[in-house]
Amino acid sequence: MRTRRFRSIFISDVHLGTPDCRADYLLDFLRSTDCEQLYLVGDIIDLEALSTRTWWHPGHTLILAELLRKAATGTRVTYIPGNHDAALRGLSGQRIGPIEVRLDAIHETADGRRFRVSHGDEFDPHAVGKRWITWLGIHAHRWVCRASRGINTLRRRVRLPYLPLTILLKSRIGRASRYIGEYEQAVATDARERQLDGHICGHIHYGNVREIDGVLYCNDGDWVEHCTALIEHSDGTLELLHWSERSTTLAQAPRRTPVPAFALAMIDAG
Repeated sequence: MRTRRFRSIFISDVHLGTPDCRADYLLDFLRSTDCEQLYLVGDIIDLEALSTRTWWHPGHTLILAELLRKAATGTRVTYIPGNHDAALRGLSGQRIGPIEVRLDAIHETADGRRFRVSHGDEFDPHAVGKRWITWLGIHAHRWVCRASRGINTLRRRVRLPYLPLTILLKSRIGRASRYIGEYEQAVATDARERQLDGHICGHIHYGNVREIDGVLYCNDGDWVEHCTALIEHSDGTLELLHWSERSTTLAQAPRRTPVPAFALAMIDAG
């Protein structure tokens, strides 16, 4: 397969160490793509789950090996821990082999836009998060993920494409949609107050790229439910890409269009 090359790739919410991780799709994605900068935007290894249940698949080891291989062969890899791998936040400013650990980062796209990159759990207020967890419930969410695994195993056997069951549920249930909307608004507000062009995060397992009040909200999604990554092309275009048996563009933010020199001269003259 031909390797697809990008300027930057952002992935999060892989949850290695849990049965819900779609390591097969992620490994195929990593082996099929190359980039200058790779951001691991939190919840890569689910240390929280591993602290209560020891479970590990050989495919998860292959993911770690591939990340280390990329970092050792020229890709700049930055690991920004999330709430499920928060124990690694104590390593901020240090390296895990060739991988740099940071609490957050400022990423400048090829067209000059500046984005803060963080996992995003800091924008999940206790009151909002509590309502969400109370309504859906941790066990209910696990049941949905388990059902999604079973359904997609059957679909693969009959050569049907991957079905993102949980994203369909989240987008069609009122309270879930309101929670997502509140979260996206909080992230966008923070970016605007920092005078940035946008924010790139994960955390809520709901990939999206959209402009909110003049700033760009980008969520790279996850590799449990939706199998998505945010990619930056060489010209600064940002694209949310779904990856399973086939790749699909879910959303896109075109590069910033430069202002012609004559237009700048006219503004200055005015």
